[in-house]
Amino acid sequence: MGEGSGITVEDEPAAQRFVVRVDGAEAGATYYRRVGDRVVFTHTEVDDAYGGRGIGSALARGALDAVRAHGERVVPLCPFIAAYIDRHPDVADLVDEALTAQLRAGG
Repeated sequence: MGEGSGITVEDEPAAQRFVVRVDGAEAGATYYRRVGDRVVFTHTEVDDAYGGRGIGSALARGALDAVRAHGERVVPLCPFIAAYIDRHPDVADLVDEALTAQLRAGG
């Protein structure tokens, strides 16, 4: 989100998550694990108090923008992140389709 919006997204590598804050208050997070230079998104949650305000979308966009900035690719095992990517073809190039299929198949 832009300057002045009060919404920030930050990577917290030690916790393996990107966190979204609204005016400094934690509003949600998307969790991941790393497989080489792949970021495997596993779960996303946004506090109910922030529902319906686009906070989850801001979180997804911020996390995917950070992945792109680091030259990495994603594996969207998290249904929320997968749906976000489906709705935003401008980030579809980040998906490692082969690893996504492999991990979804249990490999």
